[in-house]
Amino acid sequence: MNEIQIYDTTLRDGSQGEDISFSVEDKLHIAKKLDELGIDYIEGGWPGSNFKDMAFFRRVPELSLRHAKVAAFGSTRHPKNQVEADPNIQALVEAKTPVVTIFGKSWDLHVKVALGISLDENLLLIRDSVAYLKSLGREVIYDAEHFFDGFRADPEYARATLKEAEEAGADAIVLCDTNGGTLTEDIRDRFLAVARHLKTALGIHTHNDSDMAVANAIVAIQHGAIHVQGTINGYGERCGNANLCSIIPNVELKLGMRCLGKEKLKDLTDLSRYVSEISNMHHRQDFPFVGKSAFAHKGGIHVSAVMKDPAAYEHINPEAVGNERRVLISELSGKSNVLYKAERMGLDINKSSPSAQIVVNKLKEMEHYGYQFEGAEASFEMLFNKLINQHREFFELDGFRVITEKKGNNESLSEAVIKLKVDGTEEHTAAEGVGPVSALDRALRKSLITFFPCIKDIRLTDYKVRVLNAKGGTDAKVRVLIESSDGHETWGTVGVSENLIEASWLALVDSISYKLKKELGYRNSQAQLAK
Repeated sequence: MNEIQIYDTTLRDGSQGEDISFSVEDKLHIAKKLDELGIDYIEGGWPGSNFKDMAFFRRVPELSLRHAKVAAFGSTRHPKNQVEADPNIQALVEAKTPVVTIFGKSWDLHVKVALGISLDENLLLIRDSVAYLKSLGREVIYDAEHFFDGFRADPEYARATLKEAEEAGADAIVLCDTNGGTLTEDIRDRFLAVARHLKTALGIHTHNDSDMAVANAIVAIQHGAIHVQGTINGYGERCGNANLCSIIPNVELKLGMRCLGKEKLKDLTDLSRYVSEISNMHHRQDFPFVGKSAFAHKGGIHVSAVMKDPAAYEHINPEAVGNERRVLISELSGKSNVLYKAERMGLDINKSSPSAQIVVNKLKEMEHYGYQFEGAEASFEMLFNKLINQHREFFELDGFRVITEKKGNNESLSEAVIKLKVDGTEEHTAAEGVGPVSALDRALRKSLITFFPCIKDIRLTDYKVRVLNAKGGTDAKVRVLIESSDGHETWGTVGVSENLIEASWLALVDSISYKLKKELGYRNSQAQLAK
């Protein structure tokens, strides 16, 4: 089985993506996770460019990485400097990493315009820089910047730059599609053209400006690359870099080559989400392999087929990459969706049961009214239990009132008053909040916490409002989607009404009822409450 080296540049190239800024601590946390996954190389940054990256290189030995090699990144020497006195080269040396990655110019346009030197002088920069770093005992990876654009403009010169790096002792030569504009067929042809003239191990570094980065990396591997560079989740400048979370499973599961190993591959989804969290970026649901929607099924025909054989609509087993199959509930649902959900909830119901069709019919009716259960599976579970008479109301609302007051230029203040009963015991509570929904949420919790202490762990983590018929103006129907968490599980609930407060109330009640059902259960809820 062929072995492919995975080179991660999330901490350097990935950090150049818009809205991403890693602290030193962030970079250390991510590096530790990358090492645990089995990444071969971790590019920590450019020590010659900022103090943050130098601080990372000073502290990374604290991690005692077990597998990954840390690489420092920089450019070839400046044309005016001797290599021994070049500040950028010396910063790479001072980083004390076992691996150094340097980039040089392959495109004659960059040599003549950006550097303003002769083509021969550029070759000397490459040779001097690689040879000097090799003389210090470092593993040297040479990134041929803009190689594919350079090859298009002047094939002989582009190849000559690679030859200089090889003769100077580079351990790997990486062909870079820096502008991200090359198509897959050109990647293949140029890889084959280069491979005939070099003995050094070849690598690939692609950007996603044409939405081709992963495909281009894969075709390079198919035609001789044994080293592939990319970032977790494809983060990077402009449109991003090749997404390692797509490259790695394609290499392991589709090409039959080894990079992490099948056991490590199961941690890929967790790592992807972890890096999103540290990056303060929303984890895209439509990420291939690791996204929440990657193995989500909505159409009833699809679900029916998947229940018989998952291969009907899944290209791999979700568990292979640490993900899971999900069945969505919507107006497109059929009995198969309902049966799948029932099985996941531990309910005994079969296809011929009248309850299945009752749920489907009610679901379509509520979707027509404005409900949407794709992000509110907890509300669907509560609805399901009501329709099959396996639901207990943990509390009964007598009524609530919400008042919002604003005086002058002061901030507005909201107060909610709630009257409810728990097994015949009346509770009358008031609470204030920064807005009407906040006040209502606090009053509801305050009313119930004596009876159900477990709700103290619930936190509202997201709140979304969608206007369903904008032409209705202030009388428009709204859908409120709430995401809640107890620190262990996250669940979504939904409410729909022409009244924003009522829609919010419906979602809040479902959120707390779902938690109580999980904690107390249906059959033993009375006994638990008595305790």
